[in-house]
Amino acid sequence: MRIVGLWRTGRYSPLLVFLLHSLLPLIRPSNAGNQNIPRLQLSHTELRSRNSSAVFWDGGEGGAYQALLLDEDRGWLLVGGRDYIYMLNSDSFTQPARKIHWPAGQEHIERCKYAGKNLSMDCANYVRLLQPFNKTHVYVCGTGAFHPQCTYIDLGHNLEKPTFRLLSQVGESGRGKCPFSPQEAFTARLTDGDLYAGTSVDFMGTNAAIFRTSVHSSNQHYIRTEAYQDQWLNEPEFVGSYSIPDTHSLDDDKVYFFFKETAVESNQLDKRIYSRVARVCKNDIGGKRSLINRWSTFLKARLVCSVPGPGGMDTHFDELEDIFLLETKDPQNPVIYGVFSTSSVRVKPMTLCTSPPEISQMML
Repeated sequence: MRIVGLWRTGRYSPLLVFLLHSLLPLIRPSNAGNQNIPRLQLSHTELRSRNSSAVFWDGGEGGAYQALLLDEDRGWLLVGGRDYIYMLNSDSFTQPARKIHWPAGQEHIERCKYAGKNLSMDCANYVRLLQPFNKTHVYVCGTGAFHPQCTYIDLGHNLEKPTFRLLSQVGESGRGKCPFSPQEAFTARLTDGDLYAGTSVDFMGTNAAIFRTSVHSSNQHYIRTEAYQDQWLNEPEFVGSYSIPDTHSLDDDKVYFFFKETAVESNQLDKRIYSRVARVCKNDIGGKRSLINRWSTFLKARLVCSVPGPGGMDTHFDELEDIFLLETKDPQNPVIYGVFSTSSVRVKPMTLCTSPPEISQMML
């Protein structure tokens, strides 16, 4: 497993190899007689039978849950769905959920419908982002019937019974922060007052970029990847993003984006999907001349997850499906797990790979 093709803003660098360790090279059925074989699946029936899970259903009022935010210390879970935001007791779903109704504006619903979108599936406010802003507020964004919008949820200072109130009067545009479409894959991370997002910025979803925008600030300055430049991004499908410190100095912190995209390395007759990791510096102020409002520290490399095959031929799992960061005692060196699939027409297996902890050093 490796990452190849490190690309920097404005030029290619020599190839870089990034080793990954496959944790599940083969998909095998569980064998109760062999305790050394790890569990590969756990059914919902088993979870229910052990009273280790619960089901939340709003009676069909909202649905389409795509954003979650858990506060373990205060014992609540925020859930973002279609036109609603719910607050649940994380210890017991049997308690009634509190909810906020946050629909799209009627004028945006009408424009969405006239633009040819499906009224029941697309023309609503799907909550896609819930990120902690401070101890008393959560930053929230929704699609707004293809007119993305963002605002805040006020939780107040009462730890036992949060206020849970939407501050609709301080709403702002969600362009560059939230996708227009409820189906579009995207990722975002709010850190140090700035929102780093991988999303499209247009109605058709063709102008995708990695953005940095200020939150709750009069500063309207933004930084993004170059538009319609395949070497920067080529039809990306974002999976996840994380802020990872590089040194003990905050000025050296980086934000990493994990995604898959159409590979520019492949030819037109053999279109391939490759998984990528991109990195930007938090202290990036943008370039000069042609790089104004563009990242000057953008790096991108290929994530390769593979397992040995017969005859010395490796089986490549090129499509990243999910990503998870496990914090360690050293915040500069977390362990990152990725679930990968293959685009094989004959079989659709998946495997789990993990990165070495020195991910920042691998992208120098």
